[in-house]
Amino acid sequence: MKPIVRKFVLLPGVIFVAIGIAVGLSQLKPEPEKKEIGRPDLLVEVLSLQASSERFRIQSQGTVRPRTQTAVSAEVSGAIISLSPKFVAGGIFEKNEVLMRIDPTNYSVAVKRADALVKQRQIEFDGASKLRSQGYRAESEHASAAAALAAAEADLVGAKRDLERTYIRLPYEGMVLSKEADVGQFVNPGTMLGVTFATDRAEVRLPLTDRDLAFVEMPRASAANASGFAKGPNATLTATQKGRSEEWPAQVVRSEGVVDERSRVTYVVAEVVDPYRLHTAGTPLPIGTFVSAEIGGSELVDVVRVPRSALRGSDQVLVVSSGNTIEIRTVDVIRADGKYAYVGGGIVAGERITTTAIETPTNGMSVRTSDMLNDENADEKSADSNGAGDDAQIASSAEND
Repeated sequence: MKPIVRKFVLLPGVIFVAIGIAVGLSQLKPEPEKKEIGRPDLLVEVLSLQASSERFRIQSQGTVRPRTQTAVSAEVSGAIISLSPKFVAGGIFEKNEVLMRIDPTNYSVAVKRADALVKQRQIEFDGASKLRSQGYRAESEHASAAAALAAAEADLVGAKRDLERTYIRLPYEGMVLSKEADVGQFVNPGTMLGVTFATDRAEVRLPLTDRDLAFVEMPRASAANASGFAKGPNATLTATQKGRSEEWPAQVVRSEGVVDERSRVTYVVAEVVDPYRLHTAGTPLPIGTFVSAEIGGSELVDVVRVPRSALRGSDQVLVVSSGNTIEIRTVDVIRADGKYAYVGGGIVAGERITTTAIETPTNGMSVRTSDMLNDENADEKSADSNGAGDDAQIASSAEND
């Protein structure tokens, strides 16, 4: 056979023989074992619920206002001849301190005239009494003299009262909010002189919803006595002053007793004693400060506390049964804050809920829990340790042989 023919015949033959051998060997190899791969259940975190007693704190806010505020007006006419240096906006004055003086000249003269008239009427009355006792005057003349004396005495009282009214005083310790008159100004009765308020107590109106009122133990209006309203729960007021958060103790003293028609809330009033700290230590609480309030609420027992993140919507939780299946359950949420929801019905202590967010949960959905995973890991570690012990025992036996 020629070399060229041999080349074109033998080379393809070798290739076909190699392919045939490879196919034969692949047929002799056993097929790999088939194993079905199932979709694993979703792994979730679970929380076992417990019952507890909870005392709620009710949040509100409001503006500090004076409990006693007075629009100071003139009671007599005249020119203002003196003014206290404390009678300026922000000035603090004592009880019954003279803040302003109206010219008393006319009223001093009126007192002297009334006093002189009283003395004259007294003389006339004494003379009428003496003559009546001697039988020279009738009873009617004596009565007329007595009436004239009484009228003169009443005029004297009025004149002295008008003279006293030239002194502008207030029956409480307080602060001037605004000044409306000054020295040299002529005023008439009713002329506005300024606005003041008492510093012994301040008040804050706090709006509460009907749901909030369910947890605030407010005294009834009928419980008020001669000393004022019965005391309600304690409160804490908070505000930022000079870049720092400050707190002041307060007490709810009454409810305004009506529901606001626009906002549908009820206002309760919290009282702060000595807000300007004139007689006690601490940071002053100025009138007009906007404060946040935290009111002590009532205590509820056997309440189940659920993390707020575990709620679906506003009133649903995912309960994990003993068979590790999901149950969507509606619960009675009594109250909720930023961290927890407090449940009074629909779930009991000892049940488990999932805290893992599930996009589309369904009733009966099978899940794996974190405690199951921990048990599986523990079993695997136990099996590995047993296998290692067996290998060590075999190796030891081989050495002994």
